[in-house]
Amino acid sequence: MEVRIEHDSLGEIQVPADRYWGAVTQRSYQNFKIGQELMPLEVIRAIALIKKAAAKTNAELGVLDQERSELIQKVCDEIIDGQHDEHFPLSVWQTGSGTQSNMNVNEVVANRANEIADKTLVHPNDHVNKSQSSNDVFPSAIYIAGVQIVYHELLPVLDQLIDTLDELSNRYSEAIKTGRTHLQDATPITFGQEVSGWLASIIQDRLMITESIKSMYALALGGTAVGTGLNAPEGYSDRVAKELADLTTYPFASSSNKFHSLSSKDEIVWVHGALKALASDAMKIANDVRWLASGPRCGIGEINLPANEPGSSIMPGKVNPTQCEALTMVAVQVMANDTAIGMANSQGNFQLNVYMPLIVNNFIQSVRLLSDALRSFDEKCLVGIRINEERMHEFVDQSLMLVTKLTPQIGYEKAAQIAKKAHQENTSLKEACLDLGFLTEEEFTQLVDPYTMV
Repeated sequence: MEVRIEHDSLGEIQVPADRYWGAVTQRSYQNFKIGQELMPLEVIRAIALIKKAAAKTNAELGVLDQERSELIQKVCDEIIDGQHDEHFPLSVWQTGSGTQSNMNVNEVVANRANEIADKTLVHPNDHVNKSQSSNDVFPSAIYIAGVQIVYHELLPVLDQLIDTLDELSNRYSEAIKTGRTHLQDATPITFGQEVSGWLASIIQDRLMITESIKSMYALALGGTAVGTGLNAPEGYSDRVAKELADLTTYPFASSSNKFHSLSSKDEIVWVHGALKALASDAMKIANDVRWLASGPRCGIGEINLPANEPGSSIMPGKVNPTQCEALTMVAVQVMANDTAIGMANSQGNFQLNVYMPLIVNNFIQSVRLLSDALRSFDEKCLVGIRINEERMHEFVDQSLMLVTKLTPQIGYEKAAQIAKKAHQENTSLKEACLDLGFLTEEEFTQLVDPYTMV
């Protein structure tokens, strides 16, 4: 492998000749061979957005010349477009401030800019990182990346899921079935009503996500090393945030307290809490679906799911609710990510949180997993659900809880006697009621109509 010599404050080091990164990146690459998780490209591109906005702002404020500013902006556009993904090799498990990934971007931008200029003109620290510190760049980048991935990937999937559930609820609005509480028979419900509960959960989760994510628009940029803004020109904070808002179309703004923005990540904890709520609702829905589809002959069997693939290597003809299983595993992972993010945020000692790579890696994983799993669950399961109307009617006819309709006429205790007698003697509610002499057959038939109970 051909190498070139790069240097930093610690001295010289060999770097692969075909890579744009420099000494700081190389040292991190060599010193943190931990795990397989690389810094998410969403974060790298968010850092590049910051570098572009900073270069333009610095030029406008007269602290960076136009030639260097334009070169930096040009390379940042290349990074944002995904042209240099292979030049960002660093592990998530690095310095907790994200400094090495910030420098990774600085070095790639500088070396690529010098290549374009055909001369040594741009320095990673003096020019690309001007008016910045890793300590305000990285927290800003993880918020920008978080906002973008939620809006670009997750919300469109939730909208698709909402449409599917709404259609399913309307399609089966009159399909009477047995309700269940405590996993025991309860009074009747329509399948459309049951689905409407799932629909309302997803709508509420979407609302909680979009409300909480507004807190992530406040950026730490301009706080530099410890929140005081040392080495940043006057007016930089507001102008660079405005530039980022223009570049991304999201209303990013300068944080009102940079000391908080550097040391706490409570906003992303809040948003991930909304993701956890989505995950918990997704698990509930997936579990409901697989319970209702259990069988096909020896379970509840009220709905039928698409047969996507064989379910067993030994039992011929077996088909399993695999989309439900995948979604519930994702839900567990998101809940675990939430615990880690909350713990990581609690470790913001003094003027800086140094668990930020973990926080953003878990956040992005949660969004990506939920987006993919919910899309798959929708397209490979929900849209193909069909009811087993005969099975639903059978359960409704057998349900002892239809007796609830009688309590206003004969009272709770007599209604309970009917249910107990029917269950013990394995007879119908009507037979038990007539044997006890509480109502006539005509009265019972008129009162106990499932269609009047939903």
